[in-house]
Amino acid sequence: MTIACHAYARAGLLGNPSDGYFGKIVAIPVKNFAARVSLDESSDLWIKPSEYDASTYPDIHALIDHINQYGYYGGIRLIKAGIKKFWEYCENQKLPLNNKNFTLRYTSDIPRQLGLGGSSAIITAAVKALMQFYSINIPQEILPSLILNAELEELGINAGFMDRVIQVYEGCMYMDLDQNVVNQKGHGLYERLDPKMLPPLYLAYKPSLGKVSGKVLNDIRIGWDRKDPFVIKTLARIAEIAAEGKKALIDKNYALFFPLMNENFDLRSRIMKISGGNMEMIKTARSCGVSAKFAGSGGAIIGMYDHEDTFERLKKELDKIGAITIKPIID
Repeated sequence: MTIACHAYARAGLLGNPSDGYFGKIVAIPVKNFAARVSLDESSDLWIKPSEYDASTYPDIHALIDHINQYGYYGGIRLIKAGIKKFWEYCENQKLPLNNKNFTLRYTSDIPRQLGLGGSSAIITAAVKALMQFYSINIPQEILPSLILNAELEELGINAGFMDRVIQVYEGCMYMDLDQNVVNQKGHGLYERLDPKMLPPLYLAYKPSLGKVSGKVLNDIRIGWDRKDPFVIKTLARIAEIAAEGKKALIDKNYALFFPLMNENFDLRSRIMKISGGNMEMIKTARSCGVSAKFAGSGGAIIGMYDHEDTFERLKKELDKIGAITIKPIID
């Protein structure tokens, strides 16, 4: 019997990128897009390549197009890293794995390299499938950390908790990643928020802005590691914005939630380089009367709007600069 699992794209509403620095986050899944894994028992262990892993092309132009669309790395390395961390967890917990092999296939329609959690979604879907295949139960609060470490420790990707928590828990989540709690328990404090409290949201992304998110975030990581006081203070304020935003959502104080989203991006732009294309997307959106911030590391933005005519104007203006605008499906 085929085991089929998925993990959705995600968007940070408030607090990112403090999730990589013991901060606080409010985030949502974006169920418009997903990574999907299917797994069948087989005689040998086989990870089947997908379109991301292509190595044969009709000509050099097709090779360049593929690199521009998918980057230099496919999904197989992500799946291998996830399998390794899953195996290590079972070894450490003395959970025996049945002596059987599998063939794993994966697909994803999450826009690539646009800060929507595409890489972590592939790992999350794969680990979920492995849990079912081997009848292994990993506690929900532990699973995001295992997936994060597949990228941090195995692949050296600069990443934080946000993607993996949302892709494991789904729904609107508040994450308090207090350093003492994370160091003691290996995970943060995760709280569900009612998605019905959310204001109307849009998400926009520009395919031409694709990049590797870990590299984009390196400026912040360097500042953090050097204990740069400005970087540390700015990240602390970004984290506090998430805490204030959580209260604003509970109170349905959207007049406060709106400027908090803008402040989140404005602060972030002080501690990392923002490309001209990304800044154009932010400014274009804000000129339409909506809030705008990065959904992740760049390439996609998210914000709130008031009326349907505002959304239609936003969609029209962003289309002029090559951006695609949608309403994120959360539930």
